[in-house]
Amino acid sequence: MFIMSNKENLPEENLPHLRKKLLEMNEEEWSNISMLQFKSTMTMLMISIFLGGLGVDRFMLGQTGAGIGKLLTGGGCGIWWLIDLFNISNLTRKYNWAKLQMWI
Repeated sequence: MFIMSNKENLPEENLPHLRKKLLEMNEEEWSNISMLQFKSTMTMLMISIFLGGLGVDRFMLGQTGAGIGKLLTGGGCGIWWLIDLFNISNLTRKYNWAKLQMWI
């Protein structure tokens, strides 16, 4: 059930590994995992469209250096912003997976 409700916010290639780990968990570990809040890929895409030139998307994903770089260069004169529009979903999924990895 956990995988079905969160599969759009996690990397697809890691789902079989996640399934195996979830089956091995005890009740306390499962309780911690079920409380995690993941960043939505669609929300991050909207933030990237409207505020990506200021680096807000990168700041939200914990990439402070890249966020400052985008802020100071105006999204790399628009080029970095445009590239991030295509990459933000994958970056969000990787961020969510890293967050989940701390608990499994």
